[in-house]
Amino acid sequence: MMSTKTGTPRDEGPAADPGPAAGAGSDLGAAGSQLSTAPTEDVTFPSLGPLGWARWFWRQLTSMRVALLLLFLLSIGAIPGSLIPQTSIDPDKVEQFRDKHPGLADIYDALGMFHVYSSVWFSAIYLLLFISLIGCIVPRSWQFVGQLRGRPPAAPRRLTRLPAYTTWRTDAAPEEVLGAAQRLLKKRRFRAHRAGTAVAAEKGYLREVGNLVFHVALIVMLVAFAVGSLWKSEGNKLVTEGDGFANSLTQYDEFKSGPFYDTDDLEPFGFTLNKFEATYERSGPEKGTPRVFRAHITYFSGADGKEHKTAIEVNTPLDIAGSKVYLLNHGYAPEVTVKDGRGKVVYQGAVPFLPIDPKNYTSSGVVKVPGAKTKDGKRNQLGFQGLFVPTFGGKGSGSMFSQFPALDYPVLTLTAYHGDLGVDSGLSQSVYKLDKKRLTQYKNKGAPLAKMMLPGETMKLPNGDGSIKFTGIKSWASFKISQQPGNGLALTGATAALVGLAGSLFIQRRRVWIRAEADADGHTVVELAGLGRSESARLPEELGELALALEPDAPLTAATADGPDAPDPEDPAEPTDSDGPADPSEGARA
Repeated sequence: MMSTKTGTPRDEGPAADPGPAAGAGSDLGAAGSQLSTAPTEDVTFPSLGPLGWARWFWRQLTSMRVALLLLFLLSIGAIPGSLIPQTSIDPDKVEQFRDKHPGLADIYDALGMFHVYSSVWFSAIYLLLFISLIGCIVPRSWQFVGQLRGRPPAAPRRLTRLPAYTTWRTDAAPEEVLGAAQRLLKKRRFRAHRAGTAVAAEKGYLREVGNLVFHVALIVMLVAFAVGSLWKSEGNKLVTEGDGFANSLTQYDEFKSGPFYDTDDLEPFGFTLNKFEATYERSGPEKGTPRVFRAHITYFSGADGKEHKTAIEVNTPLDIAGSKVYLLNHGYAPEVTVKDGRGKVVYQGAVPFLPIDPKNYTSSGVVKVPGAKTKDGKRNQLGFQGLFVPTFGGKGSGSMFSQFPALDYPVLTLTAYHGDLGVDSGLSQSVYKLDKKRLTQYKNKGAPLAKMMLPGETMKLPNGDGSIKFTGIKSWASFKISQQPGNGLALTGATAALVGLAGSLFIQRRRVWIRAEADADGHTVVELAGLGRSESARLPEELGELALALEPDAPLTAATADGPDAPDPEDPAEPTDSDGPADPSEGARA
C-alpha cells in the first residue's frame, strides 16, 4: 500500500516566494496590494423570455405539489357552499338571510357566496386543477407504458446491499437453478426474464395503474361537474294542497339553467299535491323534530301520460322524465274569504305564509285584493299583513310566536290597509311582501286595526269597506325540479377514484433478483435479493417464501446446511463510488 502525507508544498505559499531584491521594499507594498486585489466582473444572467417563463409556469402548474394545493383549495372553497344558503338550492333561505343580515349579504354577493359553485373564483380553481391533472397524467402514462413494454432492470453487481437478501450453496447446476427460478417467478405472477447469470423479475404494476386511475377519475369528476353546470336546469315551485305544477317555464317561481341548456327542451310532465303529511316529536329534547315529512302527489309524464300516485320525501325524490323532483320545505297557507264594500266576494283561497321560525313555523304573509271597491262603487284596493302560528301559546304568553309546528291551536293575526297596492305600476312585486308606500292603515277608534282570529272568525273593515274571514288552513310544500346530466358521470368517477385509491394504497410494487453462479469449489452460489418500490413490510417474508419454494430445485449443500455463508468481508456496508448506485435500475444502467 501507498501511504500519503498532507502538508504545505514547497512551491506554494509565501515561504516559497524568493522575495524581492534588497532595497525594493517600498515598491513591494504597492505591488502586493495590486496582486491581492482580484478584478471584478459583472455577471449577467440570461433573461428567460416569454417562452422560458411559459415553460416555468407550466412546470409549476403540472407539479404534484401544485395539484395537491389546488385540490386542497377546492375542498376549502366548497365549505361556504355547505354553510351559506345557496340560491340554487333554497332561495327562500337566501332571502331570509338577506333580511336578517343586509350588510353581510352585500359582502357575500360581492364574493359570490350565494352561488359558490358557479362563482368565478371557484371555477378558476377547478379549471386550473383540471389542467394540472392532465399535465401530470399524460407524461406519467407514457412513462408507465414504456415500463410495461420494457423489461425489469438487470441485477445489481452486489445484491448484498439490498434491503432483503439471502444466499446459500447448492450442488445443482446454475442453468437448472435459473430455469427453476424463472418458472417459479412467472408462476407467482412476476414479470421475469433471464439476463446472464441472473433472473430479474418485477411485480405490482397495478399500483401505478391505481394511481393513474385515481387521477383520471378526478378529471372525470371535474368534467361531470362542468357538464352539470353547463347543461343543468333547476327551478323552484311552491304548491298548495289541491294545486298542481306543469313543467313549463311560466309555472316556475324561479328557474335557472346552464348557458348551453335550451328551455325548449323541457320535458312534458307535471304533478298535483294531494296532501302533505307531517308528524312531530311531542316530548323530550327532540320536541318538534319531524318524524314524518311526506308529500302525497299524483304525477304524469308525457302529453297524454297516465297518472300515478306516489309520495316524495326529503331523501326520496321523484325521478321523472330525466329530472328529479326534491321536497325542500313545508309551511301553512291560511284560507281566507274577502268581501268588499258591496258585499261581493273579491278573493277566496289559500294564501301561503313563509316561515320566519323554521322550527315551530311561525309564518308571515300578505293578502292582496286589487279588485275591491267601496259600497258606493269606488275603487278601493285592500291589503292585509298577516302573522300565522300553528300553535298559539295563549293570550297570557305575551307574544305571537308558535309553541309547536303542528296545527294544535292555529291563530291568524291580520292588519288591514287600503289604497293603491302598486300592482298597476308595471313593476314586479313579491307576492309575500306588501308595499305600503301608497297604502293607509285602517284604524278603529284611533288605533290601528288588527285582529287575532281563530278559524271561522271574521274581521270587519271600518266604513263598511268589507270584511275578511279566516275559513281554514291548508299545507303547502316547496319543490325543486332539477336536471343534472353529469350525475351519472360523477358517480362513475367517484367509484373509479375509490378503486384506484385502494389499489395505490394496498398493492406494493417490488423487484426480485435471483443469481446463480459457480464458485471455485464447484458449487453453485444462489443469491436472492428484493427491493420494494415503496415501503413494504412483507418484502423479507415474500423473499423467504421464494427461497423455500426454490429449495427443492436448489437443495442446500452440507456446508450451507450447517450455517449460511457470511458475506464477503470486503463487501462494503455502504455504497461507494466504485460499487455503483444502490438503485437496481441505476446499477443496470451503469
